[in-house]
Amino acid sequence: MGADAANGPVVVIELGLDRGEPETYHRPGRRTTPLWLAPALLAVLSLFAVTGSAPPPGPPMEVLLRVAIGPGDPFVTHGDQLIVQAAGELASFDLRTGTQQWRVEQRIPVSRLRTGGGGVVLLRPWTPVRVEPGTTAVALSTGRVRWRNDRNVLQFADGGGADTLMVAVDGVRSASGAGRRVERAVEVVDPESGAARWRVWVPSTAVLLGLPGHEPDEARIVLVHADAIARLYDVASGALLAERRVPAADYAPENTVPAGGMMLLRHPGPSGIELSAYDARTLRPRWTVPAPTAREVMACGGLACLIGLDGVRVIDPATGDVLWHRPGWRSVEPAGAHLVAYADGPAAPSALVDPATGAVLVDLTGWRTVSGSAAAGRLLVVRDGGPEARSMVAVAAPGMSRPHPLADLPSGTGDCQAVPARLICRSVYGEVVVWAYRAPAG
Repeated sequence: MGADAANGPVVVIELGLDRGEPETYHRPGRRTTPLWLAPALLAVLSLFAVTGSAPPPGPPMEVLLRVAIGPGDPFVTHGDQLIVQAAGELASFDLRTGTQQWRVEQRIPVSRLRTGGGGVVLLRPWTPVRVEPGTTAVALSTGRVRWRNDRNVLQFADGGGADTLMVAVDGVRSASGAGRRVERAVEVVDPESGAARWRVWVPSTAVLLGLPGHEPDEARIVLVHADAIARLYDVASGALLAERRVPAADYAPENTVPAGGMMLLRHPGPSGIELSAYDARTLRPRWTVPAPTAREVMACGGLACLIGLDGVRVIDPATGDVLWHRPGWRSVEPAGAHLVAYADGPAAPSALVDPATGAVLVDLTGWRTVSGSAAAGRLLVVRDGGPEARSMVAVAAPGMSRPHPLADLPSGTGDCQAVPARLICRSVYGEVVVWAYRAPAG
């Protein structure tokens, strides 16, 4: 299916004067060196060769791996692994070396691949009818099937970052979003074995929310039932920790958000739309503030972002205090420890932003962000060159006034993801291409 760097073609993309080429070329005139100077010059040159020589830097980007893939075939990354489902096979590749780690037969069409805790990748089969296809867990180390579940297995990050909370549910189609409103049994699943650790019965329907804690044993889940009773459960034991009546709300995906140890809920109040915070460990109400213009609430690191028609507000989840407000921005999204601000829509980022202050760190006007992480606070971005030119990929990081260009991308490249020192993109020529890149120092 794939080829490593030794077998596949290597793309070397020259960047002109940035690589040190002279502005003009000329033929030097003939010079005559006196014979008595030749030994001295030879000795000096030899000294420089021994003490000052260094191999020239390689190209800023080069192809590490090519994997054949169909237009509807999924791929996903997990650490240094690339997992690809294509042509009736599931395969894993090492992103450090480009070598294939394993390949197994997998004939069932897959619509989505997800990775999480327990060392497994979750496969969701594709089905043309409204029948629950179930979930299959495959070992990341071997590709072998570890367990199957007849229902949809959702994932939530826990507080420790080393594992992922997995919950098997029966979803209800609603405006709350796929997998968010559930019914019947809700089971917390062991990621390694697939066994149900514990379950709770939902008599009607409920909205499910994962609440990560600061430590792995502090992870919680909340079920907001149709009667507006919220129940808080301990993930490790299944114990009911608290229950409380909460305001009626739409509970859409952009509502009821965990942020900074709080559960934030946007809801109608006596004088208009309000935003309320509930302690994620006890469900105790902490504060309520007016939020008449807010249309979406999202976690922004340890803070919370309110997005509305009047711009973006960032608040302290502990108090509800507004830390800063930018009227010209239409949305933001997390990017590692920073935010990306958008002024004109999701396809037009305007800046890399400090979430604590709203200060612009890097101007991103004219660029599009690449999902994933480029490590060390960096962000990969691309810029379309138009129908007559290729797209450019660049690195953005605090301390740069503008993104630093790396290289051009081949035409027909898209659907890109970033991992540290690697760029992974889908090609219209039926391939997933992995590039190794050298980010600028600093």
